[in-house]
Amino acid sequence: MKTSDLTQRLAVCSWSLRPAAPAELFEAGERTGLARLQLALDPLRENPSVWGKVAELARERGFTIVSGMFGTVGEDYSTLDTIKRTGGVVPDATWAANWRNIQDVAEIAARLGLKLVTFHAGFLPHEETDPAFAKLLGRIEQIAVLFAGQGIDLGFETGQETAVTLAAFLRHLNRPNVGVNFDPANLLLYDQGDPISALQTLAPWLKQCHIKDARRTRVPGTWGEEVPVGTGEVDWPAFLRTLVTLGYSGDLCIEREAGEQRAADIRTARLHLAQLAS
Repeated sequence: MKTSDLTQRLAVCSWSLRPAAPAELFEAGERTGLARLQLALDPLRENPSVWGKVAELARERGFTIVSGMFGTVGEDYSTLDTIKRTGGVVPDATWAANWRNIQDVAEIAARLGLKLVTFHAGFLPHEETDPAFAKLLGRIEQIAVLFAGQGIDLGFETGQETAVTLAAFLRHLNRPNVGVNFDPANLLLYDQGDPISALQTLAPWLKQCHIKDARRTRVPGTWGEEVPVGTGEVDWPAFLRTLVTLGYSGDLCIEREAGEQRAADIRTARLHLAQLAS
């Protein structure tokens, strides 16, 4: 496999473009130069009158939906501490609501014919002796069984914990349909290690990659800074070379969650990767 093969599998994360309706999504998507999408599934669950026909509309506009994503109830990204307390399926207070939503999302993903859905599981306990470890393991297994029944893989977002901690959790879980959606920038934003080393550690579980860039925080305990691809601290040549060496065959979905010129930034990311690949 060559590096140029990877650029044929680029996609754009729909939520990065902040569309209020499918037409806005496709118009913004066209400005990025990408016709492949990772689709946020919560709008289809929450507002089916607007988003219910997105798959048919995508086909009409020449777009392909390569995977899905769902969020969880009550997440607060204000600080590292608040997201640790509120993120993913860890909090007991939101688990019942999350489980109801996740069951609906699994049905939606199956109707769309998706083979991969990604999400933030939440902060994984570092020690197996932590009571939260068994609780989270049970919840993730419940979700994994649900999606496996629909023939769908799951990908954890990376970054909240070190790659070593995540790998240990995945080994313990031992579910073939569960792996990682690897985001190199998240390792920097959460200050959880080197992205290239983490990619190598998590290689056995790679389901999909996000393309995003960031600068590591200079103040421990605070967020790093998300920046346009090519202007941060991710070593993109090394990242692409590593994927080629690993024989990675999944998609690379460009995500932009900061800034006010997101379509332009995503287009810049696409062009940057294409230049490196050439």
